[in-house]
Amino acid sequence: MLDVVRLRVLLAVARKGSLTAAAKELHYSQPSVSHHLARLEAETGARLIQRAGRGIRLTEAGRLLAERAAEIIGRLDDTAEELAAHVGLRSGRVRLAAFPSALGTFVPKAALHLRAEHPGLRLHLTETEPPEALRLLRAGRVDVAVVFRYDDTAPEDRGITMIPLLDDPSYLVSDRPVAGDLARHADASWIAGCDRCRSHLLDVCDKAGFAPRISFTSDDIVAVQALVAAGLGLTMLPGLALRAHRHPDVEVTEIPASTRHVYAAVYGDPPHPPATAALLAALRKNL
Repeated sequence: MLDVVRLRVLLAVARKGSLTAAAKELHYSQPSVSHHLARLEAETGARLIQRAGRGIRLTEAGRLLAERAAEIIGRLDDTAEELAAHVGLRSGRVRLAAFPSALGTFVPKAALHLRAEHPGLRLHLTETEPPEALRLLRAGRVDVAVVFRYDDTAPEDRGITMIPLLDDPSYLVSDRPVAGDLARHADASWIAGCDRCRSHLLDVCDKAGFAPRISFTSDDIVAVQALVAAGLGLTMLPGLALRAHRHPDVEVTEIPASTRHVYAAVYGDPPHPPATAALLAALRKNL
């Protein structure tokens, strides 16, 4: 069965004429677009795109599938709108699990948007890290899980559709302006965050050729930045964490090739129930 998310990617590439433009329209990274196209080619057994100089173009099979994708996605979108209009979303609930920095940035805006569009729909929020959020989703205890991965080529969980929301770069956080080349800070003291953030810090530093000397550990981004501001070490934080809270006395420098990918995970394939679809739409509009 063809994956609807990947059909949307192919349709965006056909419409925009390049991977870069399609990625920008969809709020994906370019590697994510390439990954979805490769998976779609594997599913269909057909070559869908080909290089043309510095750009790309669709093959005959790609054009045929893009035309059908436009019809399929149009019908799905129309069906979702018709169901939403029929149900009216005048009552009911939708349940969302998300990690802390998502709850501290774009989720409240999405919640406000959802309340304005569907005042009778109740939104239940749960703060939890991605592994537990996915367990709640599989168990049917939430309808949408906002999660992140550092590897956007990781295999998808069976039965779960991962809808890309945004790419979230990582930043070196210090008490003074410093270079973003981590190898230059091999002798520094480091402050680590939660288990997943600590693992990512170790992985990134390992790729830079050293093992960080971790002096403090805290999963509280306020405390971590206060320690940095006091000159007690360096840390690495994702952009959403810095959007949620940034200490006035820290400096940040983006770390190349250190991005986490944020998704809205839902169980099953589209079309989704009207309340779930409304929440997904609110999340996309308020990133």
